[in-house]
Amino acid sequence: MAEPHSAPEPSRSSARDGGGPSYRRPAPLLFEPSDAAPDDEHFFGLESLTDPKELLDRATELVHAFRAAADRAQEYQASAAAQLADPQRFDRLPEAAIADRGGWTEEYARKMIEFGQDLLQNRVPGTQPPPQS
Repeated sequence: MAEPHSAPEPSRSSARDGGGPSYRRPAPLLFEPSDAAPDDEHFFGLESLTDPKELLDRATELVHAFRAAADRAQEYQASAAAQLADPQRFDRLPEAAIADRGGWTEEYARKMIEFGQDLLQNRVPGTQPPPQS
């Protein structure tokens, strides 16, 4: 019975020598990267602020930033829902399946699909709507 043969070793000659490419082994790690442990006591540095005026200003900035991020993420959700429900897609999903994936009711999924269709027809997700006169 013939023994299996291993693949030939890559050429150790360099391209300068007219041989094939030169392969190098990766350098060993000298240390393991540390995992960033979540610290429940630190929330964007708010716990270290002692001036209530500064704390209110900074906390308000964070609230506005998180709301803007949530609104933008919701636009992307709606766009994705509309794309998944597109009847021209061969892998189109029914509203019930989209609702299940999004953790929504079917009625909410229907509204998100309509919102997403509007977004896709009128503008790119994540951009501001045109000013209304």
